[in-house]
Amino acid sequence: MSLGSGFRFKPSKNLPLSPLYPLIPTIQLQTPSLSLSHPSVFSERKNLVLRAQNLDIKSEQQLSAPSMEAKNEFPELNRNLYPDIEPYSTGFLKVSDLHTICWEQSGNPNGHPVVFLHGGPGGGTSPSNRKFFDPEFYRIILFDQRGAGKSTPHACLVDNTTWDLVEDVEKLREHLEIPEWQVFGGSWGSTLALAYSQTHPEKVTGIVLRGIFLLRKKEIDWFYEGGAAAIFPDAWEPFRDLIPENERGSFIDAYWKRLNSDDLETQYAAARAWTKWEMMTAHLIPNEEHIKKGDDDKFSLAFARIENHYFVNRGFLASDSFLLDNIEKIRHINTVIVQGRYDVCCPMISAWDLHKAWPEADFKVVPDAGHSANEPGITAELVAGNEKLKNIICNL
Repeated sequence: MSLGSGFRFKPSKNLPLSPLYPLIPTIQLQTPSLSLSHPSVFSERKNLVLRAQNLDIKSEQQLSAPSMEAKNEFPELNRNLYPDIEPYSTGFLKVSDLHTICWEQSGNPNGHPVVFLHGGPGGGTSPSNRKFFDPEFYRIILFDQRGAGKSTPHACLVDNTTWDLVEDVEKLREHLEIPEWQVFGGSWGSTLALAYSQTHPEKVTGIVLRGIFLLRKKEIDWFYEGGAAAIFPDAWEPFRDLIPENERGSFIDAYWKRLNSDDLETQYAAARAWTKWEMMTAHLIPNEEHIKKGDDDKFSLAFARIENHYFVNRGFLASDSFLLDNIEKIRHINTVIVQGRYDVCCPMISAWDLHKAWPEADFKVVPDAGHSANEPGITAELVAGNEKLKNIICNL
């Protein structure tokens, strides 16, 4: 791999190739004033030794500042969505006595595998999710998590926990005979991506995260107990007004009662209110098509029931800071974090806390975006993040 004149890396002959220990984030640090020639980076050393998981990389010549040749080695990244494509294979995988998940593959059957982890939980996948990835390079795997989308049984909460989903991801990888893959997840998908990667780091080649959700109490309280109402009071009031005043001490608990009612119409009413609240706040500028998803009773029931189930149970995590406490397990993995500055659903403080715990990851803040992956600035950074990881793999 070359990074310009006078700066070449040679992998160790004694160790197998694996993704470089955060090479790009290490060099392209977030602090604008820090460059390759900065003394705090190199401390006047003549030789650089970077260590990666399963890989030793040593410089062959004295380091120099970036050159035009270096820029040519890493051309400007594509930031546009790829065209619509259709899956080349689909199927169902029975992951327990009760649950069966729906999966699909698209792109290049011989390409680098990437698994897309959808949000919610309970949100399911959609065809547009394929467009974040170069279909000539990536073998793109999408699946609906337990109870969501086309997976069965629909909206089911039994045996539906974070750790069940983590093992479903692993079962799917084994079923598709994939040795290792890239992981991509936004919102709840970022939670699941972190949980899966920390459990099976040896199976992960790279990570792209968006709209960071660490499932801490303060994050849930912000969005469901009145904090975000200060920004979207008009969207909050229908969500609030479904619950009698004497039950408003905990909206999460009050909605749990209704979403698990024996009366299906009570469930639907609560599901619509829950879903519309999130859909109305997911974009910097509210998106009417997105908001209409709250009118779809089938979608709303899975989305609201499963989300609420996870949030009542604090994500089935051992502690409030569980995902941050286990960053060391994945610190070596090349990662891109994308966060909308004005994300109301998953406020930037969570992404910031993750960035501070994991400064090696490439941290991108989109200044004019909210939560949704479909906002232009976030879309561009997500595509670019995949392109960056693609370039690292291509240059190994």
